[in-house]
Amino acid sequence: MLRFDPFSDVDALARGLMTGSMVGSQRAPRFMPLDLYKVGDHYMLIADMPGADPGSIDVNVDNGVLTLSAQRSAPSDDGVQWLASERFSGSYRRQITLGDGIDPARISATYDNGVLHVSIPLAEEAKPRKIAVETKSDPHAIAAGTSG
Repeated sequence: MLRFDPFSDVDALARGLMTGSMVGSQRAPRFMPLDLYKVGDHYMLIADMPGADPGSIDVNVDNGVLTLSAQRSAPSDDGVQWLASERFSGSYRRQITLGDGIDPARISATYDNGVLHVSIPLAEEAKPRKIAVETKSDPHAIAAGTSG
């Protein structure tokens, strides 16, 4: 089972406001929207990372926490007179706590058209399975005999 904490980003924002340590400019990405669902014997996590540099995307698992991170580079300012600058640049980062029953060695990820797809399989021991019930068909025979 995965445990998703939607308040972790709010906590990070509040910590940044209280300590004055907000990172990045107004154009820095502040969140990474994602979808998470279970299908069959695995979970699917789909995260939006528009314009992320494909080589900067990092997906790792450490101590039961799945971390997604990426970088979106700012365009060069050399010889440019900006008329509008609304596209953000900087770092994306999200963390999801993995519950018991996940097989971290088989997690896989693909990135296509600004969307990261992460497949998180259940561990074999966590999958539901049918238990065979054996019957003993060794009836105890009662011998009838004459006693005399």
